Amino acid sequence: MLIRREAPPDEPAVRAVTAAAFAKPETPDPVEAGLLDQLRTCGAWLPELSMVATGDQGEIVGHVVCTRGHVDTHPVLALGPLSVHPTHQRHGVGQALVHAVLGAADATNEPLVALLGNPAYYSRFGFRASTHYGITPPDPGWGDYFQIRTLTSYEPALQGTFAYPEPFNNV
Repeated sequence: MLIRREAPPDEPAVRAVTAAAFAKPETPDPVEAGLLDQLRTCGAWLPELSMVATGDQGEIVGHVVCTRGHVDTHPVLALGPLSVHPTHQRHGVGQALVHAVLGAADATNEPLVALLGNPAYYSRFGFRASTHYGITPPDPGWGDYFQIRTLTSYEPALQGTFAYPEPFNNV
C-alpha cells in the first residue's frame, strides 16, 4: 500500500471508493459521495490534504481529506470523509490514511483537526472530545462523537464554536 496526494485523474476512482464505502441497499449513492463532490468545488478544499491509498496494482482503495473549517474566525481543519473500499476494510488502510493526513496537516502548521466519528476508533490517533479543549460542536447533541486532535502549532487559547465548510451543512 502506498499513501500519496490525490491527483486530478484520481477523482472518479475516489468518488467510487467513497460511494462503495458508505453504500447501503437503500442508498446506493450515499450522501458522503455527494459531500465529496460539493467540497471539491468550494473554497474550503485543500488539495494538499486530499490523500489516497493505493493497492498492489496501483488501484485506489482508500481516501481521506481535510478541508478548511473554523473555530470562531480562526482557520482549522475538518477531517472527512474517510473512505476505504469494503474489500480493503479492516486491513489498516484507514489507519494509514489518518496518520498520513495528520502528519501532512502538522507539517503545514495547522493547529488542530476536528471530526465527527466514533471515539472508540479515533481515540487511537489522539482525538479527544472537543469539549476537553473548550471547542463547541456545531450540534451539541453530538457529544463525545465530535472530536479534536491538536497538532504542534496548537495554542490552548484557541477556543470557541467549530464550523464545518458550507457543504457539510447540506448533509
